[in-house]
Formats: sequence, structure tokens, C-alpha cells
Amino acid sequence: MHIQIYDTTLRDGTQREGISLSCEDKVKIARKLDDLGVEFIEGGWPGSNPKDAEFFQRVQGMKFKNATVTAFGSTCRVGGDPADDPNIGALLDSHTSVCTVVGKTSMLHVTEVLRTAPAENLRLIEQSIAHLVEQGRRVIYDAEHFFDGYKLDKIYALETRRAAARGGAEMVVLCDTNGGAMPWEIAQMVRAVKRDRGGLLGIHTHNDGECAVANTLAAVREGCLQVQGTINGYGERCGNANLISIIGDLELKMGHKCLSEGGLKRLTEVAHFVAEVANLSPDEHLAYVGKSAFAHKGGIHVAAVRRNLDSYQHIDPKLVGNEMRVVVSELSGRGNLLSKAEEYGLDMDGSADVTQVLNEIKALEAQGFSFEAAEASVAMMMKRQRAGYAPPFQLVDFSVTVEHRMGSGTFAEATVKVKVDGEIIHTVAEGNGPVNALDAALRKALTPVFPVLGRFQLADYKVRILDGENGTAALTRVLIDTQNGTKRWSTVGASTNIIEASWRALADSVEYGLMTA
Repeated sequence: MHIQIYDTTLRDGTQREGISLSCEDKVKIARKLDDLGVEFIEGGWPGSNPKDAEFFQRVQGMKFKNATVTAFGSTCRVGGDPADDPNIGALLDSHTSVCTVVGKTSMLHVTEVLRTAPAENLRLIEQSIAHLVEQGRRVIYDAEHFFDGYKLDKIYALETRRAAARGGAEMVVLCDTNGGAMPWEIAQMVRAVKRDRGGLLGIHTHNDGECAVANTLAAVREGCLQVQGTINGYGERCGNANLISIIGDLELKMGHKCLSEGGLKRLTEVAHFVAEVANLSPDEHLAYVGKSAFAHKGGIHVAAVRRNLDSYQHIDPKLVGNEMRVVVSELSGRGNLLSKAEEYGLDMDGSADVTQVLNEIKALEAQGFSFEAAEASVAMMMKRQRAGYAPPFQLVDFSVTVEHRMGSGTFAEATVKVKVDGEIIHTVAEGNGPVNALDAALRKALTPVFPVLGRFQLADYKVRILDGENGTAALTRVLIDTQNGTKRWSTVGASTNIIEASWRALADSVEYGLMTA
């Protein structure tokens, strides 16, 4: 069965705290959603702000391969005529072929929010939709607070749906606006609506009870043919139904078709793209598309997936554009390291070298190291175990001083002595801090011998205090991310001395980069 995907990231998604999309951002996301193959893209509420009005002006001249852009608005004002209503007029001025209209279903909202009579609310729904249809628009009706309204007065809730149908709505979408309904309630009420009268139904859920995806799937099982939601579940309060998870479930678990051909493989790409444009860090633990969605850490799990990938994976990650990862930590077994060795092109061959590296990792993690996010450090540990491996440089000694000088502020200077091909190189460099000075001195020593080091950039530097009760004497972990063009790698160090921890991570980073450049 085909299920319509109606994306409201550009309107409902932007109601999340911390998200503010420019008009250009919205255009970029709309293009990406069209490539994904969704059926409807809700561009915004043209009557609410100039940015949304500009968006609809810009998309008028754009061609979409798969999607229809829709404009969102509400029924006309109490006591008013749709023909004279500015909100209805803004919908028409958006020049979209489809308009989505929201109206009140719950008696609480009719009497306490609109402060009008139940009959008047029914008139608003029917006449607002009818006017848009008369002007040549297709109309989707969002029955706001439907499930809460049904609990309060099911007869009236059903009557609002009939009013929408009389007005000419092609789809009535049942909304769990407060996000508090349970899946069995959704199923029961959708079933009741289906019995009441025919017509196409959709579902729009929020995630305040952490059931938005489950509620959506329950509604589809009961006959809803349109699913509304947002990419990554962005939205007001706790968010909307996450279309990423819903699409994966519908296509791979329930056998429904949602996207255009090849769209499913773009799921991970689109999820990360929208997060990037919204200036939010991607959730690494999202189902289907998160970096950790197919990551294996426990030794027993890794041993099993090395024999059969299906043993600890519910789908092939390639189906959604993701990939399997093996994580190395104190919980690892030999299989974790063998998988990493294969990933880095190292022939460990299940030898005693694997056991030695594994024991070293477990001992270091007990001392405060963490190798989950520092795979380059793991690679270097394995490389150093290989017979005949010669490191590109060896540390002889280093020193770092930090001073405060009158008139010039704080000052850091580092001295580094390294051995390269039997020759001692001794350099000194200044920096705005001790780690920056240490990095500069090491680069100064090695760049003449290894010019590629000039392309390495320190991309990120993270410090975590591991035992805060010890105050300034606490054990400190340092993670360093280094980048060479598009290639990025992470290394780790830990010590009660933050300079020593930083040196360990920094030296691993440089050595790994030189070995793989």
C-alpha cells in the first residue's frame, strides 16, 4: 500500500526551541526533501511572517520532481467570512495548489480558546475549506486536538470531521496535538472514525509521551493513508513524529511504499543534512540513521556479527544509507580488534598481538582513557605491535612554561626534542596556551622532514574531568580531532597532568596522520 509522506519540518519543525531557518535554509531543505521523494512539503504559514511569505514566492518558479509544496493556515475568524479573511487570503496568495487548513476539534478549544458556539466552529471549518476549494485549491484538513477532543465529546469531534468533508477536504488528518495519546487509544479512535463515515484519513502526532512514532504506525494499521511529521522529529516541546524512523518502519517492517525509487538509501544523508542546516548536532543514536545505529561495542556482539551480520542487526544498514561500525573499548573482545585491523588494512591474523593490544586497551581504559571516540589511537596501538614497525619520530623530551608578563598578558612557550632517523631535532615555539605552544613546537620540528604535516589542522580539542572530587588534581581526559582535507581522525590521552594527556593525544594524532597521508 502507498502511504503519503507529508513533511512539516519547515513549519512545525521550526517551532522547536533553538531552530531558526532562513528563507534560503528552507529552500535548501525543500530541495533535499524532494530528492528524498516525499509527497508533500509544508512550506510554512504565509499569513504569519514575511519569511514564510518570501519562501512561497521563491518556490513558485521552482520545479519539484516528487513533492507538492503546501501552504498552512487556519480556518477564518469567528463571525467572519472566508472571502474577507486575511489568513485565507494569504493562503490563496501563496499560489500553492494544495492548502492545509487547521481547525478546532476539541470542545475545550471551541469554548475556551475560540470562545464561540459549537455550531459556529463547524461553520468556520466547512466554509473556510469550501472557499478554498471554490478557488481551485486542493485542501487537506488538520483536525487539531482530535484525540483529546474525542475523549471529551466524541459526537462533536466526529461532526467536525464531517464538516470538513462537506467543505470538500480531500484528506482529514487526525492530530494528537498535545502528544499524550497512547497507541491503543489511537488505534481505537481511528477505527471509530473509519466506521463513522468513509473518506481518506491522515495522522499527525507529537512526541510528548514518547509515543509519536508508535502512534503513527498504529494509525496506519487502522487505515490512515497520510503520515505527517518532521525530519529527525524536530518540533515544539518534545517534538513531532520522526519521519526518518516512520519511513524506515513503514517501508522495511510493514511493507508499505512511501518514497520514490531509491529514496530509502538517502535517509541517512537527509537526516544529517537537515541537522546541519538547522545548526544542530546530529543525534548519533537515532534509529536507522544515527552513527551508533549499527555500532557494535560488546565483544560477544562483535564476535557474532563477524560470523553473521544478521545476528545483531535488524536490517542491512546500507538500505538506509548507513554503515556498520565496530567500537573498541574495555568491553571489547578479540573480534573488535580484528574488525578494526581489517578496517585499517592491518594483518593481525588473530595472533598474540591482538591479545597484547586488547590487554593494553583494557588497562588504559581503567586509567581514564576512552577509545570509543579515538579510533586513530587504537590504530596506532595496533601498528606499533607489528614486527618491523618504525615510528616516524620519537619523543626525547619536552617542556612547557606559562608566564604572565606585565603589559602583554599570559604567555606560553614549549620546547620539544624529537628524534627522526637518528637525528635529534630541538625546537621552541610560542602559543596562546600550553597545548597550542606544544603543537606549534612539534610541527616546527617535523614539518621540514614531513611537509604534509603543514596540511594537518587541529579541528577540535575536548577536555573532560573524570574525578571531580579531586579538584585541580583530578584525572583528565583529552580528545583531539585532526583534519587533513576531508579526512578526520580522533586520538585520546589521559593523565592527572593535562599537558601530558594532551601530548599523548597530540603525538598519536601526528603519527597516525603521517602514516596514512
